[in-house]
Amino acid sequence: MTRAEAKERNRRALLDAALEVVSRDGYRARLDEIVARAGLTTGAVYSLFGSKNGLVVALADDHLRPQYEKMGQAVPAGLGLLEAVDAFARHYRRGLEAPDARSALSLQVTLLDMALHDPELGARLAASVREQEDQLVALFAGRPHAGGTVTPHQARRLTTALRALLTGLGQGVPLGLAPDADEEFFAAAARALASGAPLEGEGP
Repeated sequence: MTRAEAKERNRRALLDAALEVVSRDGYRARLDEIVARAGLTTGAVYSLFGSKNGLVVALADDHLRPQYEKMGQAVPAGLGLLEAVDAFARHYRRGLEAPDARSALSLQVTLLDMALHDPELGARLAASVREQEDQLVALFAGRPHAGGTVTPHQARRLTTALRALLTGLGQGVPLGLAPDADEEFFAAAARALASGAPLEGEGP
């Protein structure tokens, strides 16, 4: 095994162990238990991730990156903004039926709780989410809408609003708070949002 292969193996082992411990214990997760599950030492964490918080941020990245990549693939090029938003919202709703949807929601809530208990971690997690959201900004920017073209600033405002809308609805579905929120409901809500205020203004 090459050094690069060993490094990736150790990285994967720590991420898998962190997922188990963090999902169960949240901000009380102990680094010594994570490294014991991975069969490694704390030195490996500091070497690969810099700190426990660095490991948690990498865990969030590992969770978010595939989701955002799939979202981008679900929206074809050449669509107008409202059609693109419709396709995006439908893809998001279908994802709530995936076998791992509940565990993904649980991790999302756990990471939020950890961020609230640790402002430094919260700032790093927020930066990680914004970096992933850049893919959605690029997905919506440049699309035709209302006789014009969506600017990057408008696309970012829309992305922020869509994340809030779909995350809220997505949390409500498994909790039974949105019993009628099917795919059509998600799409209609997203189109209504994209038609309104979030696109106003050009920014600095």
